[in-house]
Amino acid sequence: MATAAQWIEGARPRTLPNAIAPVLAGTGAAASIDGAVWWKAILALLVSLALIVGVNYANDYSDGIRGTDDVRVGPVRLVGQKLASPAAVKNAAIASLVVGAIFGLVLVATSAWWLLLIGAACLAGAWYYTGGSKPYGYSGFGELAVFVFFGLIGVLGTQFVQANRIDWVGALLAVSVGAFSSAVLVANNLRDIPTDTESGKVTLAVKLGDPRTRTLHLVLLAVPFVATLVLVARTPLALAGLVAIPLAIRANAPVRGGKGGLELIPALRDSGLALLAWSAITALAVGLCQ
Repeated sequence: MATAAQWIEGARPRTLPNAIAPVLAGTGAAASIDGAVWWKAILALLVSLALIVGVNYANDYSDGIRGTDDVRVGPVRLVGQKLASPAAVKNAAIASLVVGAIFGLVLVATSAWWLLLIGAACLAGAWYYTGGSKPYGYSGFGELAVFVFFGLIGVLGTQFVQANRIDWVGALLAVSVGAFSSAVLVANNLRDIPTDTESGKVTLAVKLGDPRTRTLHLVLLAVPFVATLVLVARTPLALAGLVAIPLAIRANAPVRGGKGGLELIPALRDSGLALLAWSAITALAVGLCQ
């Protein structure tokens, strides 16, 4: 039976910046048009955290029963390492997604009914990433899904439920957060190219191959800093986001250095930290400019 520490590790806490950053960015975008509503921001954060924990447990369950995690370099895999039963992990995934749906319904009730459709798409995306008979994560669409769900939907949804509209600042923040979030997954899938190839999991990294995946990681990390220069049109304070460049450089160091396996884990961690730092600083900068 898995310990509490193993359950926490199985939730993949290194991915939590991917859930926190969209809410920070979306709230900053809402504040920039004088629309921030802090209790809605907190609800959006709870939704985002519940969804990412749910998708992580769902991935653990689906990959585990397929045998994809039988040989895996990286953090704890509850099912693959036989630390918890598949049923227990599946139930944890469902419970997390239900919690996210409940909080989401409150936001829908105070915003717009059509957000239900987006919420349903998010739940389906969380489950069918590695679940179902034809998981899209096994066909190279994982990074695109992360870009859409934790970038576009996460940021713009947070801005909309607070301000009842979106603007170009929110859109630019959404693209930037999506690029950062995708970079985290790219680093993860770069590490797993050998084992994913062996198990038949065709990620984007497997399709692109090792060298081009490393280039993609660098490009994705560069996108938010280009966006920073554009955001100067809204406020010069946006330049503060450039202070996250050293974190991005450190995140890319193992990737451009040709590292593999466990040596790529710092790239995941630091990509997430760069995402969180850039989002927090930029959200504060644009939020102060009303």
